[in-house]
Formats: sequence, C-alpha cells, structure tokens
Amino acid sequence: MPDLLWPIKWVIELILVAFHSLWTSIGFNADAGLTWVLTVVGLVLVVRAALIPVFVRQIKSQRNMMLVQPELKKLQNKYKGKNDRDSREKFAREQMELYKRTGSNPLSSCLPLLLQMPIFMGLFFVINDAQNNRGGVGLLNTELAESFREASFLSAKLSATFISTFDESFDGESVWAVRILAAVMVVLMSASQFITQKQIMAKNQNPDTQNSQFMQTQKILLYVLPFVFLISGVSFPLALVTYWLSSNIWTMVQQFIVIRSMPTPGSIAHAERQARLAKKGKLKTEQDPEAIEGAQEEEKPSGQRQQPVNRSRRKKKK
Repeated sequence: MPDLLWPIKWVIELILVAFHSLWTSIGFNADAGLTWVLTVVGLVLVVRAALIPVFVRQIKSQRNMMLVQPELKKLQNKYKGKNDRDSREKFAREQMELYKRTGSNPLSSCLPLLLQMPIFMGLFFVINDAQNNRGGVGLLNTELAESFREASFLSAKLSATFISTFDESFDGESVWAVRILAAVMVVLMSASQFITQKQIMAKNQNPDTQNSQFMQTQKILLYVLPFVFLISGVSFPLALVTYWLSSNIWTMVQQFIVIRSMPTPGSIAHAERQARLAKKGKLKTEQDPEAIEGAQEEEKPSGQRQQPVNRSRRKKKK
C-alpha cells in the first residue's frame, strides 16, 4: 500500500513543507505544535479547494436524485413482482437510462469522501514514517519528520493516538492530555459529519422524496458514518484527526452556503430562500426555471394558430 501511495505521499509532503516554511517565515516556531496544526490545516485548504468542482457536481447530482424519485418509483412499480431475468435486465437498463437522462448518480454523496481517502491514507503513512524515525519520500527530510513527530499541541503529541496511551511504553506525562484532546476531537469529527448530512435531510429535500429508497439509504448513512468515524477515530494520530475535523468543518460551511443559495425546489430551504428574495424585492427577477417555463406554457394561445397578415392584404381590406 505505501508503494502505491508514493506519488500521493510526495505531493502531501510538498504541501506540508511549503506551509511549514510559510508559517516559520512569518515568525512561528518551527517545532511548535501550533505550527504543525496550521500546516495540516493548510493541506486541508489545498485539497478541499481542488475538490470544489467535484463538490458542486455532487450537489447537482444529489439534487437530481431527489427530483427523479417519483419517476424511479413508477419504474419500480412497473417491474414489481417480475423476477425473471429479462425483466430484471430491462429494469436495470431503464434505470440507468433514467439516471443518465436526469444527470443523477446514486453514489454522488460518497464521491468527495472516496476521493479524499487516498489523501487520508497518504497522510497516515507520512505520520507513520515520522513515528518510526524515517524521512519522507519527498521534501519531508529526517529533521522535519522528527519535528513533526515530537510536536505537541496543548501538551499532546500530534503523532499520538487515543489507543496508544494505554501502552506501557507511552510517555506518562502527556497521557491524559492526549486522551482528552483525542476524545474531544473525535467526538467533534463525528458530530460535524452528522450535522453535515442532517443539513441535507432537514432542509434540502423535497417532501415527495422523503419515503423514497434513496432517502432511506441517506437516513442509514446519517447514523452509520458518524459511528464509524467515532469508533475508528480513537486509532488515528491527532494530526490525522485534525485533518479530518478541519475537512468536515469545510464541508459543513460549504454545504450551508450551497443549500442557502441553490436549494432543491419544494424543500424548506427553497421556501426560505423565496421568502428572503420576496422581502428584498428580488423574487420577480430570480424566479425558478420551472416557474418561468410554467408561465410560458400558460401564455401559449390555444386552438388554431393565427396567421400573420401582410401589409398588402391589409390595404385591400380597407
């Protein structure tokens, strides 16, 4: 695994060393824990900024997934009780065509998480190399690796884990500092994951999709993912928990802005946005595309199309 992540580790070390040099150049202590915390936060800023296009695509796909649920429900009812091979193939084909036509993807909610996992694993191995007195594969030399390993924030080493404090060889002076800081950060990491998912389900879903299979899956993930991070977080080094917590905070704020500015039609967030626009007098200029299309349909004349009359025919009638 470390060999496969070599290019990712090299890029991670490049970003870490660049931010560490930046902070030290403006007066921060090179070996201080705060300097390395800010360095890890800098890595988060670069990674998440690079993933903004993916996040926007994810939001659009999730929105389309919610809007497509009524059509998907009809398709499921169409093939309900038909378990033969031909029917299953037709259902799968029509379902994929529906997803393609509407620009939706059932895996869209997991895409940013999946794309971040190699970064997460790469940072884990960078920290692991530092713990074992090894330099990195790139710019993180032995001296910087030692500084990273020994750096302490609030009396807790950034390379330590909650579980490692129960090892007899662990430094007894910082046991409770590591345990308390790790426990607080892991809880915050899990809570931020929960709040981020809850934002979508509470305010940005159409009531017609609440009982859909897609939303049932989202409700399961709402509780499963924070629980997974809560259990696994106790084995993560504090520097790694810092990365994930910072990334979750970025996601939470970014999603709040997106839901506020581009809510799903029919959702609570959409109604709130319409109320804000109406209060500011901007509702007429920022109507939804669906509302404009509906208004245009109503304006279309019914019956036979009226033929234009040219000027010469008008003169003859006179």
